[in-house]
Amino acid sequence: MNVGKSTFTPAKTNNVRMKNIALFASGSGSNVENIIHYFWNDTNLNFPFIISNRKDAFVHERAKKLQVPSFFYKKESFENGEVLAFLLENKIDFIVLAGFLLKVPDHIIHAYPNRIINIHPALLPKFGGKGMYGSHVHEAVVANEETESGITIHYVNENYDEGQIIFQAKCEVLPTDTPENVAAKVHELEYRYFPEVIRNVIEAISSPDNAQDKAQKRTRLPAQ
Repeated sequence: MNVGKSTFTPAKTNNVRMKNIALFASGSGSNVENIIHYFWNDTNLNFPFIISNRKDAFVHERAKKLQVPSFFYKKESFENGEVLAFLLENKIDFIVLAGFLLKVPDHIIHAYPNRIINIHPALLPKFGGKGMYGSHVHEAVVANEETESGITIHYVNENYDEGQIIFQAKCEVLPTDTPENVAAKVHELEYRYFPEVIRNVIEAISSPDNAQDKAQKRTRLPAQ
């Protein structure tokens, strides 16, 4: 793990520059690991490093095993432009939030319009907003006696969980399900669909005409 580093040079693979995607995470990093494995031999998409706002996040341990550099930045570094400068310096094209709990500052969003996506562990607009993450979401789903839950992948804007929805997938919630049961079902959906949606969105953006519409058309809700 690197603390507040401002320089990093991704490995060069060939003469055609790959699309560089930065992964942001705050927790254990299971989605990060799944994404990196999925794209391990990909020749078009490159995940050169992981950024976290938590020094003790387990994602740094996963990064070591994956031999992917990880960087810790304090909240102030996100707010004062240091993180954005790092992203631009390293020619990052796209940002994926994979369990990232810090609100992305407006200046980063404006530098990457429709190039930041997030995954949320519920069917937005239900159970979204500040403080609705991880186990808090699944506890609320069970407490509200919902019959279904799922995942939402969406573009990031200035408000928590309010960006345009790209993709949703559902799972059944049984009356006997605990929050832990719901979490397990939601994790399965995350691991199955998130990498695929990332690929579709970035490929659509590479074709600039109606990129946002193309991304949504290519990531339809799966049949239940």
